[in-house]
Amino acid sequence: MSPASWGVPPVSSTLIASNRGPVSFTLSEDGALTMRRGGGGLVSGLSEVARDSELLWVCAALSDGDRSAVRLAPGGRLDGAGYDTGPLRMLDIAPAVFHRAYNAVANSTLWFVSHLLYNTPFTPHFDGRFQREWESYQDYNGAFALALAEEAGHEARVMIQDYHLTLAPAMLRVERPDLRIAHFSHTPWAPPDYFSVLPDEVGVEILEGLLGADHAGFLTERWADAFMDCCEAFLGARVDRAARTVRYQDRVTHVGVHALGVDGPALLARAAEPDVESHLQVIKEQVGDRRLIVRIDRTELSKNIVRGMAAYREFLAEHPEWHGKVVHLAFAYPSRHDLPEYREYTAAVQRCAQEIEDEYGTDDWDPLILNMNDDYPRSLAAYRLADVLLVNPIRDGMNLVAKEGPILSQRCALVLSREAGAAAELGADALLVNPFDVSGTATALHDALVMPEEERVNRASRLRAAATALPPQRWFADQLDALA
Repeated sequence: MSPASWGVPPVSSTLIASNRGPVSFTLSEDGALTMRRGGGGLVSGLSEVARDSELLWVCAALSDGDRSAVRLAPGGRLDGAGYDTGPLRMLDIAPAVFHRAYNAVANSTLWFVSHLLYNTPFTPHFDGRFQREWESYQDYNGAFALALAEEAGHEARVMIQDYHLTLAPAMLRVERPDLRIAHFSHTPWAPPDYFSVLPDEVGVEILEGLLGADHAGFLTERWADAFMDCCEAFLGARVDRAARTVRYQDRVTHVGVHALGVDGPALLARAAEPDVESHLQVIKEQVGDRRLIVRIDRTELSKNIVRGMAAYREFLAEHPEWHGKVVHLAFAYPSRHDLPEYREYTAAVQRCAQEIEDEYGTDDWDPLILNMNDDYPRSLAAYRLADVLLVNPIRDGMNLVAKEGPILSQRCALVLSREAGAAAELGADALLVNPFDVSGTATALHDALVMPEEERVNRASRLRAAATALPPQRWFADQLDALA
């Protein structure tokens, strides 16, 4: 493919590709479009970077509102249609193809593999239906590869994001061998013995897809090592672990570790806004002078909310002296309700919360307050008031909640799963727990509450320094430098 065949000369020197974009659109009954900031941790991390640069963001249209906006924009370029988005191209992928690629493969297969979530006596079940779903995933990745090929200038740098787009690097390499391509995985990576649950040809295609990149990035050494182990086990690739390189079919891919932190000053400024202050007063009225245990998560299977609530319940059973003196404020925002497993899990969270309230609640004490309506300012207010932050995922690529809390609370004790990527940076000053050990987590909650004040403040200070050491701007710049 030559530049002359694209119709419009490509001009972008730096591009990001991700499933979800920096903005989303809703369509009202009268046909009016309303634009708002896109959701998700990846968007939060990259939006700050995108605002400070002229990079082009390529994403998918996720909703009817998004598709309506794209169809009104020349070539899907929303920045050319009067929207204040920054350079942005949104792809109008056929809804059926998108559903199969996103829900059936990305979220119901690749996410489950990377987070070790399968109930293996029953799932996965790879049959003829999955083959059709995989073909849609290939088509979805192909649409991104073609769009990036059209938009990228000569020898441009392309940053492809996450498990939705594992095939795109190799596809783009075929179209545009002149480009410098990076892929970044925001999830964990499964070790070979679990990665092997995928059909052999699918596992090989995923690994070969990522090795189409010049640079494959991961959040921790643990996930990078697992990826290299898979390349060696399933492809017979030559892996140099000291140099972090994978040689396969006469190409070398460098494997990088890039921990993602938080822009501390920006977060502190946002948390001081009036809408946060108003939520702060409401929470203070709810909690009174009681100690506050906070968790903020999506109702996502890997977040382990039910075991976290069970641990709080056991803590109350073991420590009646805390009755009436502590409140667990749990924000559990619904996620992926297109999938039955997620709807069932959300219901389980609600049942567990109600059981705790029924067992321990009194006329003047709500031991657990569950809120399932997504509200970012309210989350920031809860961070500010937290005495204890509970982050206990089964497995997590990084977990920015664990980093945001200590930035906003000067005296927050962090109870953190050892299976979160953030444990590599924060573990020394957090109370680490086995996410499957409910009793151990209950003990950690008690230890966090009775921690001496000086120790609490000192740990929070060190957690804050670690959480802000690698803000999104530096995280992104380090990867661009790796493509130089």
